[in-house]
Formats: sequence, structure tokens, C-alpha cells
Amino acid sequence: MTTHAVTDRTERSEGREGTAEATQSMRTPAALADAERWTAHNYHPLPVVIAEAEGAWVTDVDGRRYLDFLSGYSALNFGHSHPGLIAAAHAQLDKLTLTSRAFVHDQFAEFCQSLAQLCGKDMVLPMNTGAEAVETAIKVSRAWGYRVKGVAAERANIVVAENNFHGRTTTIISFSTDPDARNDFGPYTPGFTIVPYGDLDAIAAAIDENTVMVLLEPIQGEAGVLVPPAGYLAGVRALCDQHNVLFAADEIQSGLGRTGRTFAIEHEGVVPDMYLLGKALGGGIVPVSAVAANRDILGVLRPGEHGSTFGGNPLACAVGAEVVRLLRTGEFQKRSAELGERLHAGLNKLIGHGVVAVRGRGLWAGVDIDPALMTGRQVSERLMARGVLAKDTHGSTVRLAPPLVVTEEDLDHALAQLEAVLTEGA
Repeated sequence: MTTHAVTDRTERSEGREGTAEATQSMRTPAALADAERWTAHNYHPLPVVIAEAEGAWVTDVDGRRYLDFLSGYSALNFGHSHPGLIAAAHAQLDKLTLTSRAFVHDQFAEFCQSLAQLCGKDMVLPMNTGAEAVETAIKVSRAWGYRVKGVAAERANIVVAENNFHGRTTTIISFSTDPDARNDFGPYTPGFTIVPYGDLDAIAAAIDENTVMVLLEPIQGEAGVLVPPAGYLAGVRALCDQHNVLFAADEIQSGLGRTGRTFAIEHEGVVPDMYLLGKALGGGIVPVSAVAANRDILGVLRPGEHGSTFGGNPLACAVGAEVVRLLRTGEFQKRSAELGERLHAGLNKLIGHGVVAVRGRGLWAGVDIDPALMTGRQVSERLMARGVLAKDTHGSTVRLAPPLVVTEEDLDHALAQLEAVLTEGA
């Protein structure tokens, strides 16, 4: 695969030199200070101010170049400024960007049909953010429970997993076990049962006559790229079939090529009742999310019961349809699978040398750093100083998720920088 991510070797060498102190020269300190002053502190970003990007590389306001090994939490699966996606956006910007759902526009049907077919489903309900897709699935499953399954009013229950990350709305944080997301934001929405992730017996025990949905991430991303035990997702599918319960797969981070398959749940040959999609669906250009399901599920919604002014807008549909076209070739899924083997082989060599454990699939990995050596934040900061951007989670874990257009050379370079950081910290 020839990608637009390939960069001149001299430029890359220059971008790899220097230290954190050298990075924060010229415009960077002032830009960081302005961001600190004028924005709410709901994030703790690394001290880098990005101005331009292409492929797997970004450039800061002072001209320093970095390999992006976070990819916007998988929103940039196809890299920065992918030419096909940019062209689709540009073409649509010149014609029509918004109608609201009060009218139908000429990009809507193509996007919905192509995405539904990619998922093997009858229908699509487009929204904007991943959290909106999750909220949509919650409402749809409850309506289905009352109108189809026959659950008594106000009794619908949804089973979820500990350490989940489905978003940060007030309803979603009601079933979060992350204190940072949950604490001080109550009162909380009822109707959820939380069970340990990967524990099939716990799900079986939690399901009752009022259960309408089991909602899971096929791989838990924010928790540290946690892969469930073999057979778990297939077991959940069987339990849902047995008890007439919907199975929703939150593929917002794990889907659309990230793990070497179109959807992470495919690794177990499982088909959920609902796919929850987002992030990469917008190509890193616009926020696009969707729920894909069959007519007997999404068809329970009636006009006026759910919607979004911007959901399914012309610009989003034009970009989203191009994303689907890219995935139809299978090229990105294959690339993720092949380069993923290279990534995990390199990471596994670091176990016992500053790394405690490695998890993940495809071009997605959670790397547990020996806490006696340094924190995940410290690793991320030292990687940044070496020209590689990654992000920590839960103290000692670093998440790696390069764009699927990353080259073998860039992958090897990032692994070498991680090894150097761990060696220096020993």
C-alpha cells in the first residue's frame, strides 16, 4: 500500500531531534498559556500545540514534527488529511452543508445505505458524537423492550461492564465505574446493572425479565485496551438470544479497521443486534456517529421521539460515505492486521524491560509500564520529547493507536523511541 504518509527521510530525522525544552520554544509557551487561561480544565493534554498534519505525522506551531500514535482516539484511522476524505469534504462544502432532518438531502440515502450494508443491517440512524450513538442505543433498546418484548413501564434494565467507557453524558456516567467521570455529577440515572468485564456468569446472573440490552465494548479502550477472554462475546450473544435481549457492540473506538477487521467483534465471529459507531466514521474531519440495526429494532422509533439537527447532515454524509468506500476495499483492515503483528511483536520484546504487559489487536495496544520505573504520563512526556505522541490512562498504561496509514519504518522508529525511554528510566 502506498500512503500519503511517507515523508522525506531528512525531514523526519530533523523532526526526531531535540528535547522537551527545545520543543517549547518560540510560540509554544504562549499558546499553552492562552489555552490554560481561556478553557475549562476538563483535559490534561501533553504540552504540544499542533498546527498542521498529514498522514501519521503532525507539526507543532514551532515546526517540530511528531509521529501521531494516538490518532484522535481512533478518529483518525485513515490518517490526517487523507486526500480522498479531504476531496469529499471540499466538494460537499461547495454545494450544501446543512438542511436539518426537516428535509431530505441528496447525500443522505447513499450514506445510510452504504453504512447499513457494511454492517449487514437494514437501517442506520445517524447522529454526531459517539456519546449520542450510545444514548440512541439506550433509548432504542428501552422502546423495543416496552413495545416489542413487553417489559412493564419504567422497568427496563440494561447490563453493562465495569471499567466501560461509553461517553460522558449524565446518563452514561451513571453506569461508569471511573470516579473521574462519575463523582460529583449525580443524581444518577437508574436502569443499569454493572458486572465485571469478561465474566460471562455475571452477565447470565444479571439478566432478568426486564433486561432489554447488554451493552459492551468488544475491546475496552479507555480501560487500557482490554481484550476479553476467548469465547466471551460469543457467550454473550448466546445469552442474549436465549433471553430475548438485544446485544449492542460499542465499536466507536474499536471499529472501522482499527483491530485488523472492520469490527472488533468479528474476531469471534459474532454479529450484534446493534453496532454503535463514531470517531473514524467522520474521517477525522467532522463528527459522525451512527447506530446500525435491523428494521425490527430501529423501526420502533416514531417521528419526533429522537433526533438531531446536525445528525446526518450533508457534509457528514459525504465524508462518511467516503469512509465506507475506503473500508470496502479491505485494504485498511489488512494493513492494520499485518502491521499490528509487527507492533505487538516489538512491544512484547519489551516485557521485562520496563513493560509489565501488552494487550490489544491490530494497530491498537495497551502497554502496562512497570510502576516502579515511571508512570504512563512520564512515558508519554518522554516519548513526546523524542517526537512520538501517545497518551496514558489509569496511571501506568500507555495507549498506542497509530493511523492505519503508518509505515513500517515509522512503526519501528516509534518502538525504538519507547525502548529508549524505558532504558533511560531504568
